[in-house]
Amino acid sequence: MDKEELFNIKIQELCIEAYNAAQAHWDGIAKPLDGLGAFEDIVKKIAGITGSADVGTGKKAVVVMCADNGIIDEGVSQSGNEVTSIVSANMAKGIASVCRMSHIAGADVLPVDIGIKDNIEEDGLIIKKVANGTANFAKEPAMTEDMLIKSIHTGIDIVKDCKDKGYNIIATGEMGIGNTTTSSAIVSVMLGIPASRVAGRGAGLDSEGVKRKIIVIESAIKKYGLDKGTQKQSVRNIQENTFNTLRCLGGLDIAGLTGVFIGGALYHIPVILDGLISAAAALAADRIVPGCRNYMLASHVGKEPACNFILEELGLEPVINARLALGEGTGAVLLFPMLDMALEVYRENTTFNDINVIQYERFTDI
Repeated sequence: MDKEELFNIKIQELCIEAYNAAQAHWDGIAKPLDGLGAFEDIVKKIAGITGSADVGTGKKAVVVMCADNGIIDEGVSQSGNEVTSIVSANMAKGIASVCRMSHIAGADVLPVDIGIKDNIEEDGLIIKKVANGTANFAKEPAMTEDMLIKSIHTGIDIVKDCKDKGYNIIATGEMGIGNTTTSSAIVSVMLGIPASRVAGRGAGLDSEGVKRKIIVIESAIKKYGLDKGTQKQSVRNIQENTFNTLRCLGGLDIAGLTGVFIGGALYHIPVILDGLISAAAALAADRIVPGCRNYMLASHVGKEPACNFILEELGLEPVINARLALGEGTGAVLLFPMLDMALEVYRENTTFNDINVIQYERFTDI
């Protein structure tokens, strides 16, 4: 795949027949109309994504993209790249936080080495390494065009592999020290919002550290001439500018997740956003391949300041607001058991016909 092929990907509209059938099924269940609120909307959306009102989560995966970021050389994180290696290895061993939570949710964790600086040999770690981390974007572009294309294509291929293996829904996660800086930088450009409003404390920066992060981001945006943003332009210009922003400021983990969101839209698999990093990738995916947002589900609104801006831009409604900031895909995984409970009502509850009660009427003026 080259850049032109990527830009020319066309995404199908959701299946309106399946969506409407799911709406009718919800309305026929013996409960108040819209009683499960946003969860009813999620189920209808999944019906539209898959083309069937017979909705069930089935086999669940958490795709965790792991990569290092050269920008940590600028002191934007209190941790070093060795933490990326340790936590990624723990995911492969099944002992990281996302693994513990996924076990309860009945989901498989698929950690992917798309750009860890170290070469880790650990059963369970999927090796798709594009490079041993990115360059320090304060000094040079984070990656080459070839690296970016390969990373996005890797994400798309992983979704195809998941579909071939029978997975019905995918949550997204990441592991990479410094990736709140890369994410904040690309969101600042894509949404035209100053770095001071989107950059947060990440894994625990003090106030001086946050100021340093903001300065690093602002300087890089000017260095690469990205300060015009990617909004209010032609589709082609938005695609080009988003691609260039990812190349200059992004991370291999974000690029890989961008591919996962594109893959979800291509292969009709719902993909769940986690926090800032995966949300930034989701926004990039929709800017590069318009229409991807229709195949995305929001889990929570993360603690980082940019999260609200991204979700609003994508028109996605999170169902969890709990100041989450752990990463790894843990927030996305939380949606699985909640969705399973809603689906138990959708699939198993009695209907008004079952109990010989007149169905609630849906009014259009409320």
